[in-house]
Amino acid sequence: MTTTSKHDERIANLTFASVYPHYITKVEKKGRTKAELHQIIEWLTGYDEKQLQKLIEEKVTFKDFFQKATLNPNAELIKGVICGYRIEEINTPLTKQVRYLDKLVDELAKGRKMDKILRTP
Repeated sequence: MTTTSKHDERIANLTFASVYPHYITKVEKKGRTKAELHQIIEWLTGYDEKQLQKLIEEKVTFKDFFQKATLNPNAELIKGVICGYRIEEINTPLTKQVRYLDKLVDELAKGRKMDKILRTP
């Protein structure tokens, strides 16, 4: 299943700051912590807590968020369906990266063990 250019553009222009509170709510509602959320974001993007806070304050778009990120080389091990899309079939790199993050947040909220979420052997 491929994404449309309109869908990709909408995701690119969405601000990380607008979605971040929803990530927190989702994981905390399921008994996980903001610290765990930050751990998976740092694993995927390389952003530490201070950098993440700065990006939130600057209200960067997902496009800028991922352009500045250093994506974890194991990110391509993230597979499955999220938001109706099979991650490994998404052709647009930015949309795929956003869905990687969505999938990690989803796995955290579902109670998956951290070593599994972070794809450690």
